[in-house]
Amino acid sequence: MNIKFQRAVDRLAGVPICALFSLLERLRNVFGIAAPPAPPRRILIILLSEMGSLVLAHPMFMRLKQKYPDASLHILMFGKNREVLDLMDVLPRENVLTINDRALSGFALDSLQAIRTMRALKFDVVIDCELFSRVSSIFSYLSGAPLRVGFHPHTQEGLYRGSFINRPVLYNPYRHLSQQLLTMVDAIESGTYPHAKGAQQTGVLAPPALVFQDGELQQVAETLHADFPAVRDQKLVLVYPGGGILPIRAWPRENYLKLCTALLDEGYAVGVIGLKEDKPLAQALVADCRSTYCIDLTGYTRSIRHLLAIFNRASLLVTNDGGPGQFAALTTIPALVFFGPETPALYSPLADNIHCLYSAYSCSPCLTAYNHRNSPCDGDNQCIKCITPEQVLAQARALLVAGAHSA
Repeated sequence: MNIKFQRAVDRLAGVPICALFSLLERLRNVFGIAAPPAPPRRILIILLSEMGSLVLAHPMFMRLKQKYPDASLHILMFGKNREVLDLMDVLPRENVLTINDRALSGFALDSLQAIRTMRALKFDVVIDCELFSRVSSIFSYLSGAPLRVGFHPHTQEGLYRGSFINRPVLYNPYRHLSQQLLTMVDAIESGTYPHAKGAQQTGVLAPPALVFQDGELQQVAETLHADFPAVRDQKLVLVYPGGGILPIRAWPRENYLKLCTALLDEGYAVGVIGLKEDKPLAQALVADCRSTYCIDLTGYTRSIRHLLAIFNRASLLVTNDGGPGQFAALTTIPALVFFGPETPALYSPLADNIHCLYSAYSCSPCLTAYNHRNSPCDGDNQCIKCITPEQVLAQARALLVAGAHSA
């Protein structure tokens, strides 16, 4: 579904539904509600966002397993994001509930089925990881779990999600998202207000690198070389110029062209990655580079796993903020990630091989939880445009040289 349509439905339908559920919750509280068992036996995590958010949630999954080793962990998510969760191998595959968000009809049918399944499983706790999305809070209430953890604006204006979240966690725009998700785990049994008040652990660990089967990387590389013979003996730099559902996050196409041309002139091969819908952009970039060593890989990879295997063949990734930058944290590829409308202070991938490029303009970040990532910018994303191809090329060279020395 189109993101503008999603925002409209979330606002127009979500607000009255949240108000209704809040009223029902007040009436229920008059008669008293049985407390959930401590520690909880069955926990549901709601995480519907982009694929990259699942990588940032890895520390939360580990904390839940550590704190509640006997609990059964489940997740409700969009089906298109499931592959990333399966690659991370943090939950049993049979404990994953998925919803199709590509069309309203499929979303409605899958939602009804998910609600039936959630209520049948009788969850003790639900953790809503979404940043003020109303649909996720509605799912948390309909799950039937007596204890509901979720972000709450408290004394801040707007972002109404009802008053039925009975473990409200203060959203802190100054802490990395991974740290905030850990706070939600601590809120389950917290007795403070706001919940989980106290010192937060520092040094959140990066997710473990994906382990490939014996010979898998070699096979992927050989297939790549067979399909694109020109890159066989070249060091490969991957670029992701697409903006996904939020084009404002994209570094300008003309800057990518200057970067790719310079790298090609210096003897590197360049691969343009992306989804099938990114192909027109990739084809135009490849055509303008006018080099047999610049190849279009949009739509080429069969899966996220296939993409990560190609990451292992490459020497560098240059990418807009989005999925590829987060996925790079599951590999060892050096990656340059552009930030501007969003900030690395909150969303940077948690790995030493990730290097963020951020100009910290006075209006940045403009995509926040408080505006449902609906930027007031007119599309002239100067916070990204001010990062010059010369700056990026200098950092790319340094990483490529360092990689050559460590090889």
